[in-house]
Amino acid sequence: TKPEEIKKKIVDALRRNAEVDANNIIVETHGDEVVLKGKVRSWIERDEAERVAWSAPGVTRVIDQIAVRP
Repeated sequence: TKPEEIKKKIVDALRRNAEVDANNIIVETHGDEVVLKGKVRSWIERDEAERVAWSAPGVTRVIDQIAVRP
C-alpha cells in the first residue's frame, strides 16, 4: 500500500467518524508509518483518531502527537 493511499484511507475514515473532528487532525505518512498531529477536544477523540490510523491497511507504526485542548 502506497503512503498516499494509506493517508487517504485514514483521512476518509476520520471524516466518517462522528467521534472525531477530522478538520483538526493532520495525517502524515512516511512509508508504512503514520504521524497524527493537531488538537482535539477530548482524550476519547484522540484515542479514536489513533484507533482509526491503526485500522488502515499497511500501517505498522502510529506516532500520536495530537494534543488535547484544555
